Amino acid sequence: MSVDADTVRKIAHLARIKMPEERVEPMASELSNILDWVEQLGEVDTDGVEPLSTVIANQLRWREDKVTDGDVQDKVLANAPKAMHGFFAVPKVIE
Repeated sequence: MSVDADTVRKIAHLARIKMPEERVEPMASELSNILDWVEQLGEVDTDGVEPLSTVIANQLRWREDKVTDGDVQDKVLANAPKAMHGFFAVPKVIE
């Protein structure tokens, strides 16, 4: 797929990126090369290949779902600059 200078300008405009005119042609060439490489990936035979989320098989360690560090509200609120009624107090931001 070939990307021309007008397409680069349009993409830059949509992305709100200021693109100097001397960078438009080189960028068109770079984008064309990237899209050519992506098209090459479409030619790879992937029949019989299962999708992967990771390269190696990982198993999550299961643990019992229980509260192990509760009843520390006072310690947590001790770090707050200001606390009221057992919660962090912050300045009002909506008028």
